[in-house]
Amino acid sequence: MTSGIHHVTAISGRIDRTVDFYRRVLGLRLVKRTVNYDDPATYHLYFGDMVGRPGTILTFFPWPDGARGLIGRGQAAVTALLIPEGSLSFWVARLIGAAIRYEGPVRRFGEQVLSFADPDGMRLELIATATAERLPGWDGGDVPAEHAVRGLHGVTLWVDGDPGTREVLVSGVGLRVQAEEEGRLRLAGDAPVGSIVDLRQIGGFWRGAGGVGTVHHVAFRAQDDSAQERLGRRLTDAGLRVTPVQDRQYFRSIYFREPGGVLFEIATDGPGFATDETAADLGRRLALPSWLEPDRAVIEAGLAAFPSDPTESEVANAAR
Repeated sequence: MTSGIHHVTAISGRIDRTVDFYRRVLGLRLVKRTVNYDDPATYHLYFGDMVGRPGTILTFFPWPDGARGLIGRGQAAVTALLIPEGSLSFWVARLIGAAIRYEGPVRRFGEQVLSFADPDGMRLELIATATAERLPGWDGGDVPAEHAVRGLHGVTLWVDGDPGTREVLVSGVGLRVQAEEEGRLRLAGDAPVGSIVDLRQIGGFWRGAGGVGTVHHVAFRAQDDSAQERLGRRLTDAGLRVTPVQDRQYFRSIYFREPGGVLFEIATDGPGFATDETAADLGRRLALPSWLEPDRAVIEAGLAAFPSDPTESEVANAAR
């Protein structure tokens, strides 16, 4: 059984705009700068808390010349981030100051929700909860620690009817039904961050198409290799096609597609992002796995120029 979401991976456009928005505006830490191991000509950027703990991680494949995707049914259409309940007014003011259009706050399942989009049109939410007050905030970024994003709250999948998504997430992955409200079914794990998957009914809506501004996949947590193997067997027994284990350097992964069309991953909690960099240096250089290291010069020459490195204050604060 999973405790919740490990990470969400999306497709973005220009790399400078992605880094600026998530590092400066939202105050997340860039914890890993690497490449898409299946396409080394593309960056893979990981943002998260101070060390990129499972449940805090939002990752991107930047496609500067990629076509814009279409958000619709059969997708993880909305990604929600967790903020402290007392920080709502701070974030309203911050979005206004950054000239970002937003909607809300509105109340959903007893929580306050601000809705907006990133520069590529990816749908985001900030969800204010009392639980977030008890979680640490990173003090090395552009957002004060007391108001910092604590991690993922969860994702909203757009579904039309019941294609079997609920059964896979409950019986296969191990989430539980928590509540239902206004055409939205809430499933939950027990992790303090990244525990929520909402199924929102959008009957008659068009089917989504992947591309810039859309979520590529959602990864659920497995405590270790044994837990991942057990989950894989459950999914296979349920008739789903599950990939062999893929070594992602900082975790190991298996993938499957649920009946509604969403691509899911099961990722191990470890070994984590500090296997090839110190905690203070996370995200400051291009990190490559051992099997790509011999091609570093060719890979670096083919990648777009990277935006400015983290400031010295970020590095100093991260090392505390």
